[in-house]
Amino acid sequence: ARLEMRRRCTWRIFQSIEYSCEQDQIKLHNFFSYLMDHFTPSSSKERDFISRMLTEEESYKDTELEKLCDYESVEVPDSYTGPHLSFPLLPDHATALLEAFKQKHQLHAHYVLKLLHETRRHLMQLPNINHVSTCYSEEITVCGKSGRDLPFVPFSLCGICLYFLFSYVFNGDFVDRGKQSVEILIILFAFLLVYPKEVHLNRGNHEDHMVNLRYGFTKEVMQKYKVHGKKILKMLQNVFCWLPLATLIDQKVLILHGGVSDMTDLELLAKIQRHKFVSVLRGKKRKEKSRRVDSKAINGESPVGVDPPRSSSFPGSCLQPGLASTASTASRTELSQWVRQTVQEELEKCRRQVGFCETPGDKELTCASSVTVTESELESCETSESSQEEWKQIVDILWSDPMPQEGCKMNTVRGGGCYFGPDVTEKILQKHSLQFLIRSHECKQEGYEFCHNRKVLTIFSASNYYEIGSNRGAYVKLGPDLIPHFVQYQANKTAHTLTMRQRISRVEESAFRALREKLFAHTSDLICAFKGYDQDETGTITLSDWATAVESVLHLGLPWRMLRPQLVRSTAGGLLEYKSWLDDLAVEQRSKEHIQSSLLETIYRNRSNLETIFRIIDSDHSGLISFEEFNQTWKLFSSHMNIELTDDGISDLARSIDFNKDGNIDFNEFLEAFRLIEHTHCDDKAAEMAVSGCPNS
Repeated sequence: ARLEMRRRCTWRIFQSIEYSCEQDQIKLHNFFSYLMDHFTPSSSKERDFISRMLTEEESYKDTELEKLCDYESVEVPDSYTGPHLSFPLLPDHATALLEAFKQKHQLHAHYVLKLLHETRRHLMQLPNINHVSTCYSEEITVCGKSGRDLPFVPFSLCGICLYFLFSYVFNGDFVDRGKQSVEILIILFAFLLVYPKEVHLNRGNHEDHMVNLRYGFTKEVMQKYKVHGKKILKMLQNVFCWLPLATLIDQKVLILHGGVSDMTDLELLAKIQRHKFVSVLRGKKRKEKSRRVDSKAINGESPVGVDPPRSSSFPGSCLQPGLASTASTASRTELSQWVRQTVQEELEKCRRQVGFCETPGDKELTCASSVTVTESELESCETSESSQEEWKQIVDILWSDPMPQEGCKMNTVRGGGCYFGPDVTEKILQKHSLQFLIRSHECKQEGYEFCHNRKVLTIFSASNYYEIGSNRGAYVKLGPDLIPHFVQYQANKTAHTLTMRQRISRVEESAFRALREKLFAHTSDLICAFKGYDQDETGTITLSDWATAVESVLHLGLPWRMLRPQLVRSTAGGLLEYKSWLDDLAVEQRSKEHIQSSLLETIYRNRSNLETIFRIIDSDHSGLISFEEFNQTWKLFSSHMNIELTDDGISDLARSIDFNKDGNIDFNEFLEAFRLIEHTHCDDKAAEMAVSGCPNS
């Protein structure tokens, strides 16, 4: 019983931290999107550059894509010893790839681009919802996330090579959070082309270039294909958006990555032009429309504040406020002030959501802003209702999770999609005459789990997802009777040698290490929260107050009182000396990196966001920020933070960050500059405190 309790607590830690990171990703993207939606470029060149940062071409003409792909221009040298591919692919090619990847060989960029080109051509012919029949295939195997286990892929696919009667459905999340995502994707695409009637791929929420920026796939591609990585990433973006959204077995079993909502409509899903949604995080399609302002606003009366529309699929998102336009030049100045104030208020909301703290002068700066709003700025983008509905349909099936309670509500834990209850599931099943749903999206300790009266089956195929021994992988086989038969496994040999106690201890240690890093990253906020309970300034608080304060800062929904013995080693009389406890956390992290504690806290808190920001600015995925990219991005920020810099000033700033003077800014230089800025900020604060006679706490 104690081991089971430890196992469950460990699991909650891992999941809470994982979902917290997904929230950060969505908030960060929304923040950049908001900046871009309210940025007025001074030239067409500037507009084109800024639009490339977070947006991609929704669709390419065949001629444009062939030029982009251009695999024929990528020569394969005679010295290349890896696998060779010729098209159309044959079974021997696919099995040769498996063997080559087992031997740590890499497929040449020429063959990767050609494979992606052929995969896209095949996917374009497929419907949004694939239909698979057990009459044609004696048995259908459904696999969940496989982005970590390369050994799993040949293990499950070997049946295709021997038995052509079997079909396979891979339910999304082929990439990210693993070191071999490229190889897994290549294997899946190769088998898809060799056996187009037997292999079926659904899109997951990680088949999205914006998600790839944060979770490692973009970085992996650029590391493995330094010369042609940019071409490969562009092709992958276009391939991902052509992946089918769902699969239907015998018209009775619906397979989709995330789940459903009370608005899910399979008929509408079947009609959506799925390739238009290159990134689901980008939100909806928009069209330019002029809107008339309320007569009160035109007549000079105080206009009612307009809140930005909120998406039930992305609860934390800051989408475009509906700005007004007017034909009256007399009231333009007044209206301009209202618009500017509304925009700045929403910008500050976004910045606070993302965690960008407001400096003491920010508020005055915002109020004193003298940005001129032109007539074109006052013409806003109004969301197309049909496109918005299509976008929401896709978001819900890729990001949603089931919940035990009835109803449908926003998924505030992940930051995207929704939570759907048993009643929502039953409604969908009855409406479309289905027996049950199969979905993935959530790691399960046994590799699978039923809920909603066994009407929803979660299947997760990546074993050891959080740590070696943390979970099994599983896939499910369905015959003509549609009765699920499960196969569970551990892809890591070490996991087989561990006892249950050893396995739980190992996973528990990893979970608490991650949690202590999370706590350390919020040291400053925790001190403020602890002081709120330490009114007498004794430096101690009760353990109950400690638990309440920690949750108020981290918002992880964890049972802190139960976790306290692993996090708080010593207490005196039931009281915790919180400063010494935080010092112990700092010592533990400093033992890994020799950095000043306050700087290290900032790095731990922001490194993931900083790396994502770096890759967003690095719009051509070169691994380097050019001075032009830096220049345009700085204009984007400064236009909303009322910081005026000349082009020469921005260039000087870029050169100061380019420590090795090679004309570009790499991530280490970017991170180092951030640390230096933080260091200067801390020194300035200390100096201010010293002048005012305040203790530097």
